[in-house]
Amino acid sequence: MKALSFAALAFALLTSTGFAQQDFSKVEIKVVPVSGNIHMLEGSGGNIGVSVGEDGILIVDDQFAPLADKIEAALKGLNPGKLKFVLNTHHHADHTGGNAAFGAKDATIVAQSNVRDRLTKDTKLKKEAYPVITFDQSASVHFNGEEIKLIHYGPGHTDGDSVIYFTKANVVHMGDQFVNGFPFVDFSSGGNVDGFVKTIATVLEKIPADAKIIPGHGKLSTVEDLKNYHAMLTDTISHVQKQIAEGKTLAEIKTNGLPEKYKGYGGGFINAGRWIEAIHRGTPKK
Repeated sequence: MKALSFAALAFALLTSTGFAQQDFSKVEIKVVPVSGNIHMLEGSGGNIGVSVGEDGILIVDDQFAPLADKIEAALKGLNPGKLKFVLNTHHHADHTGGNAAFGAKDATIVAQSNVRDRLTKDTKLKKEAYPVITFDQSASVHFNGEEIKLIHYGPGHTDGDSVIYFTKANVVHMGDQFVNGFPFVDFSSGGNVDGFVKTIATVLEKIPADAKIIPGHGKLSTVEDLKNYHAMLTDTISHVQKQIAEGKTLAEIKTNGLPEKYKGYGGGFINAGRWIEAIHRGTPKK
């Protein structure tokens, strides 16, 4: 078995045992209106998408486990109805930590098949945390007057990512297929650099120009933001692959760095060096 890269190991620690070091009592859940009956919750972990209406409440992702009560309180402030569905964009604990709490209260958890496979292998989780409805390529939930589509485009951030489309509200939740910074490609969970970029390109082909986009991490975004992100990805990948073709070593490429205009993307979980490592690892060598 291949050893985890430093970035993958750091992420694993952050989203499992490492999160216990954070003081969740100080986390505030902020409600951000998105469009119509769709909202976004910011706290600690992945952004939560929320649909509220006459059918009750549906959420996309649920952050870390210790925040479940705060998330529930924020949801009650939006709608007194019952939380009926939890849709998981992927399996990482900063997006699925609340599954057990909400699953124990009879919320139906839906995710791509690989998400359930990975969550069921985590011996620390209770069965209430597992998705009870799974799919391979796509699924739909008809709720609060619209069709909510879950589509898996193949390996990208992980091997179980779903992009969630609120078709009537014109809102897309990208999960960690779009974040505020260089991306984390979790190779240990079947992630793929080429697939990551292809997924974003496919989403851009499908969505209207005025769609609102909820990223996995970061501020509420626009289609133009996603286009700029895709351009950054393709440009930086080309920048690194050109040097690989020239025979430069990984160390040399990291020393050269990325174009200065992308410096702002390196302030998050993944810095420029780690993104270069991911591109290098994901590029076939001759």
